[in-house]
Amino acid sequence: MTVPADTAPITASVPSCGLAGHPSGLSTLFFVELWERFSYYGMRALLTLFMVAPVAVGGLGFETGEATRIYGNYTMAVYLLPLAGGFIADHYLGLRRATFLGGLIITAGHFTLAMPVEGTFYLGLALIVIGTGLFKPCISAFVGALYAKGDDRRDAGFSIFYLGINLGAFLSPLVTGFLAQSQVFKDFLASVGLDPAHSWHWGFGAAGVGMLIGLLLFWLRMNTQLAGIGLPPEPAKNSRNTMLQALALVLGSFVLMGVILLSDTPGFEWVRALFILAPLAGIVWFALHGGVDGKRIAAILVLFIAAMIFWAIFEQMGTAMSLFADRLTDNNIGGWEIPSSWYQSLNPLFVILLAPIFAYTWTRLGPRQPSSPVKFAFGLLLLCLSFLLMVPAAQLAVEGKVSPLWLVGLFFLQTAGELFLSPVGLSTITKLAPVKFVAFALGVWFLSASWGNKLAGILSSNFDASDPAGLTSFFLIQAGLVAIATLLMFAVSPWVKSLMGDVR
Repeated sequence: MTVPADTAPITASVPSCGLAGHPSGLSTLFFVELWERFSYYGMRALLTLFMVAPVAVGGLGFETGEATRIYGNYTMAVYLLPLAGGFIADHYLGLRRATFLGGLIITAGHFTLAMPVEGTFYLGLALIVIGTGLFKPCISAFVGALYAKGDDRRDAGFSIFYLGINLGAFLSPLVTGFLAQSQVFKDFLASVGLDPAHSWHWGFGAAGVGMLIGLLLFWLRMNTQLAGIGLPPEPAKNSRNTMLQALALVLGSFVLMGVILLSDTPGFEWVRALFILAPLAGIVWFALHGGVDGKRIAAILVLFIAAMIFWAIFEQMGTAMSLFADRLTDNNIGGWEIPSSWYQSLNPLFVILLAPIFAYTWTRLGPRQPSSPVKFAFGLLLLCLSFLLMVPAAQLAVEGKVSPLWLVGLFFLQTAGELFLSPVGLSTITKLAPVKFVAFALGVWFLSASWGNKLAGILSSNFDASDPAGLTSFFLIQAGLVAIATLLMFAVSPWVKSLMGDVR
């Protein structure tokens, strides 16, 4: 849940008349992003649980494998389309139009999911994906546009903005989970003559309200605190070439998405091997033929593979771990059954608590801190330990539901791993990429999250809560795969560091 690096055009600094001496527009963007992340993570916390819930209690009644496949495809698309969306915003709509339009489409998607009508489910997901493709790259670029190059407030501004992301992600599962899953709210619906089986849709509706609040806030302050920022660009002299580039990028994104979806078709599962083989081929080519910039691109691709493997395990918190929390965890605390979706708030909570410690540590160590490849290796190591932790939990689940503390430990280890990898990766990519290709390199970075999310859906399809004994193998095999990746990352770190040159 880390903030994307900024690639916005350099502007003059906005005067210091806002939050903690920062431009006044930062507070607006802070709350807009808080509510957008509230909507996204609030809906995501319910998505798998809603799909696998029986029709009799308002769910879709999908099998676990089908639900995790849909979840993986959805989150894959969310991270894939921002590359095209950012290009369209930069060259045609401008940041403010793209942000507002994206927010409108996201809102429409959530309210479509809120309708208890058969056939609106996939439309709602599609609208959220398209809207996020426009909104996600633009809101972060807006923050960057508040500061001039060399402004010492810039990093602190992004840190404040990053806090808004995680506050929204922390609060949303608590709200939407209560509405969708708690017996208290279901009893309330029944008492006023409404169908308690529709409680899921109240949760989705709350996510939509969150996005609507953010959108209204953006609209009200767009011409005051954000005046003069994010306006549409002047028509380019080579507009024909730009249009062709935009068309190629959009079509390329959808073609790539189609190829990834093809891997779900029986007989075409081999396509998934390209997730590893394609970047490996790129590493070999650029390391041997690319000169200084080529070697740095090769280093980026090594980090790409490590990040993809990380997200393939980490992002199962919305699928396999969500099901583990719902079906195999004792959620009775003090005589009250807490909604299982509330566990999704642990990751952003730990980010809020741990991020200052990590930032202080790296600052204190200065040049003595580990290199980026070594930090990636430590991130993978913690991820491996998180799934190893769940092996005894799975064994105990054979005898009955287990303590919530197992999940608390899992989310703590995974969040610590995330802080070793995600913010470090964003910073490193912006330093390694050639100046003319920073935006493209960031698109490649988000592609690692896209492919990782797809793999997370595939791996989660093997989760079977009705066979607790088999879960031992589920966690152990994946921990073993990450252990191999961890050892390889430690082993190649000196070579990757040499490819990076003078970049740490």
